[in-house]
Amino acid sequence: MQEGQDRARRPAVVLLSGGLDSMVTAALAQEAGFALNALTIDYNQRHRIELDCARRIAARLGVGRHVVLPLDLRQFGGSALTADIPVPKDGVGVDIPVTYVPARNLVFLSLTLAWAEAIGARDIFIGVNALDYSGYPDCRPEFISGFEKLAELATKAGAEGEAFSIHAPLQHLGKADIARECARLGLDPAMSWSCYDPDAEGRACGRCDSCRLRREGFAKAGIDDNTRYASA
Repeated sequence: MQEGQDRARRPAVVLLSGGLDSMVTAALAQEAGFALNALTIDYNQRHRIELDCARRIAARLGVGRHVVLPLDLRQFGGSALTADIPVPKDGVGVDIPVTYVPARNLVFLSLTLAWAEAIGARDIFIGVNALDYSGYPDCRPEFISGFEKLAELATKAGAEGEAFSIHAPLQHLGKADIARECARLGLDPAMSWSCYDPDAEGRACGRCDSCRLRREGFAKAGIDDNTRYASA
């Protein structure tokens, strides 16, 4: 059987946050022929609008199964997304910002790995990005390659010689490139959510790091992003 036919029958789990990067990643996995299952973590984040976006994206892509898993990281705090800490609005800095959630991608990928092993999937997709990543250490290529090795050591499948592949197709793309992929894939950017601090009317703030990176990316790509912003 040809590799393309093998892949068309192969299940994958995508970590679907509801953000732009995860939406594009899921669509790329689908385009590659994988049978998609989506995992969304409800970690009681400040920007809970993205959970509704994840549901819309999963429905739009027709994933086989979409699991929204509750995990209240507000019990830990330590981040502007999970505690009563103001979200910075003064631009992207050089240090790791307070919007970093301690070990978030490590925790989330571990849960994704557990589900993947349970359903017999050996391919995992995550929308991390090393270029426009606001300084988060758990978005670096070293983290992805390290977790792939960890998956082999930590699972029954790995112990029996079945390797897991952690796919990060946006790893080395800038936000403008991601915006172009969004358009090429025929996705509505407004289905996704990026803002860390939406207002009471459900509009993106337009000023947090995530909003700034998104707006600059779409502007550079010359593509309209019909997201509603509170600030011009």
